[in-house]
Amino acid sequence: MRELFNGLRYIVRVGCPWRMLPHDLPPWFTIHQQARRWMKAGCFEAMAHDLRAILRLAAGKQTQPTAAVVDGRTLQSCCESGPRAGYDGYKRRKGSKGHAVVDTLGHLLALKVTAASEQERAQVSELIPD
Repeated sequence: MRELFNGLRYIVRVGCPWRMLPHDLPPWFTIHQQARRWMKAGCFEAMAHDLRAILRLAAGKQTQPTAAVVDGRTLQSCCESGPRAGYDGYKRRKGSKGHAVVDTLGHLLALKVTAASEQERAQVSELIPD
């Protein structure tokens, strides 16, 4: 399991395609399959939540934030982006838009990627549940 996690960390760090993993790691399809299982089970969200709580305690804050900052960013795409790319008229860019919610210390609370044509205010209700 440690080697599978190391393979996933390599993908995240380098940003290479799955099939270009070094040969000293397990086969790419094995790492991909396990990563999908972990994502479906919510393991990464649980790790991020626990790490955020520990870092907030270390900073002398409560584990749950009382305030949050919501922001969006348009990322320019290439022609291969397909249907997920949209046109952001305000920024005059075609691409995807990342909507993020962070606490006052800058720790990630929620993240959503949409087409650039989506309005930021429409995503707030999905990013911040009641």
